[in-house]
Amino acid sequence: MPTGAQHDRRYERLKRLLREMRDDAGLSQRALGDLLDRPQSWVHNSETGNRRLDMAEFCRWCLACGVDPLDATARYLGRRPRKDT
Repeated sequence: MPTGAQHDRRYERLKRLLREMRDDAGLSQRALGDLLDRPQSWVHNSETGNRRLDMAEFCRWCLACGVDPLDATARYLGRRPRKDT
């Protein structure tokens, strides 16, 4: 079995979230890669856990998908997104 944090079963939730945000935004892997100045393979590898995203990359991913990074984090944690005041 592969080792590393991206292969931890808890990382599965993040991989699903990345894919769901992209799908909900109506973006192909290639289109999201273009928005992030990355190749389609980078998006694919991020969604499948072959590479890990750092916090800055996660925030850029969220914003490119039209999702507030704080709301995405709440979603990852299984909490309700915050409400704007």
